[in-house]
Amino acid sequence: MKRLILPALAALTLGACETPQPMAYQPGAGPNTVGYSEHRIEPGRYHIAFHGARGAPSRTVEDFALRRAADLAVAEGYDWFRVYDRTLVEDGGGQGPRVSLGVGNTSFGGHSAVGLGLGTSFNLGGGPAMTASLEVLMGKGPRPAGGDVYDARGVQQSIGARI
Repeated sequence: MKRLILPALAALTLGACETPQPMAYQPGAGPNTVGYSEHRIEPGRYHIAFHGARGAPSRTVEDFALRRAADLAVAEGYDWFRVYDRTLVEDGGGQGPRVSLGVGNTSFGGHSAVGLGLGTSFNLGGGPAMTASLEVLMGKGPRPAGGDVYDARGVQQSIGARI
């Protein structure tokens, strides 16, 4: 019986480890799932988000959000889009071990007691997940000047070649 306990504990521990999620350019199936989502603010203006897999490079997550903006622009007949707001948020999964310490005391009758607790945890999930969010305004015709303005078809081609 004792020989079964150690392998069972090892299997449970390894089973609890989070394996990295595959990263694909696809719609998210729900909150905190890998993929993109968007909502229309007004005609030609969108809020776009791409929630990346745990441990995915932040640059890739940002590229996938830009690709979604380009795809929406082309699908709606626009030629370019301007990024008005851009954020990259780390969704938990902090690196390194964590240690917590708890101390308590009590008295009862003529006696008293002190308790001390120590807890540790380790991140086995492969790093944080990232979410890139963009607010974009789309337009037609010649592309305006500015580093925050992108040619929609050009983004599709350049980022599409990498993903």
